[in-house]
Amino acid sequence: MTESTPKFRRTIWIVLDSVGIGELPDAADYGDVGRDTLGHIARSRPLRLPNLVRLGLANIKPLDHLAPPPHPIGAYGKGVTVSPGKDTTTGHWEMAGIWLDQAFPVYPHGFPKELIEEFERRIGRRTLGNKPASGTEIIKELGEEHVRTGFPVVYTSGDSVFQIATHEDVVPIAELYRMCEIARDLLDGPNRVGRVIARPFTGPAGNFRRTERRHDYAVQPPRPMLLDVLADRKIPVFGVGKIHDIYDGRGVQDYVTTRNNADGMAKITASLASRPDGLIFANLVDFDMLYGHRKDVEGFARSLGEFDALLGPFLNSLNTSDLLLITADHGCDPDPVNPTTDHSREYVPILAYSPASSQGANLGIRSTLADMGQTVADNFGASIPHGLSFLAEIARKSS
Repeated sequence: MTESTPKFRRTIWIVLDSVGIGELPDAADYGDVGRDTLGHIARSRPLRLPNLVRLGLANIKPLDHLAPPPHPIGAYGKGVTVSPGKDTTTGHWEMAGIWLDQAFPVYPHGFPKELIEEFERRIGRRTLGNKPASGTEIIKELGEEHVRTGFPVVYTSGDSVFQIATHEDVVPIAELYRMCEIARDLLDGPNRVGRVIARPFTGPAGNFRRTERRHDYAVQPPRPMLLDVLADRKIPVFGVGKIHDIYDGRGVQDYVTTRNNADGMAKITASLASRPDGLIFANLVDFDMLYGHRKDVEGFARSLGEFDALLGPFLNSLNTSDLLLITADHGCDPDPVNPTTDHSREYVPILAYSPASSQGANLGIRSTLADMGQTVADNFGASIPHGLSFLAEIARKSS
């Protein structure tokens, strides 16, 4: 395949944040034995996911109340995360061809005292919190004290994140972002967390709510990775949601943020009219942020159904030179039997579809998430350091 003649002129890659599909073989190393995000949600109540099922979701593994079609229209399989960890950065980086030697650090007992003291010195304020917590719960607990004192709320989770929450009427958003930049500069070496996250909120006491002006500050990914090699070939990349932040903007020519999954799908759909080629790369975060971490099984199930309903007309808007990839970056099993709200070490589903094909292929178990990135790279005449392309399997069905 030559650089000038990609099999698919345009690739749309949608990451359903946290929608894992069963424990990985090393789940015990992470305390995640038995975790199964999609499996447990499907077991909890009947799901209506006709479009995902048509693509092959129920062919990947048995899912209660979802019957696998004998001839799904998409190629289907599941992917293994090679890198240690189970967070957004690890998953997305591996998709782009980056394998980590060690996991990003996590802080189950809060950040070291000396680190917090240095952060406070640099921002000129004391802080509140410094512990793992749910973002909504910690502003319920400490939001009023923050409003009274102006001290930012610092917290983490089971992921490698340093999160700063402030009320928009107390700390201007530009000042919150400045605090995050200071934290990002400080958090290096052994404390090189995957992301620093601005978590602004608003509203009166008793009714605080997080706003859409969240901003993630990632670390620079090592070179080369998928977005680098696409940029080298002048392949345009359009980021939707937090994609730009995850890769620290590298290789992303243009991007939009999103308010929620529906807004994300609307922006992906709108981009089809103005971006006839290249990669449209999107992350839909509601599954993770609103439901997985809050252990809201019903909400997670409802959100999956809402995505599927939007997926139907989206599939009809694709043309024969399009390739659609749908996957996840990790799991976040909301089953109440699990003692924590952390991400879970799970396989991720892989669905690939083009209107040029009416019948899919079984992609099996992919040994690394980088297989997806290698497939995208292969399509555009490039390659990345890790992963085995399955483009030929899709192309064979689409010829």
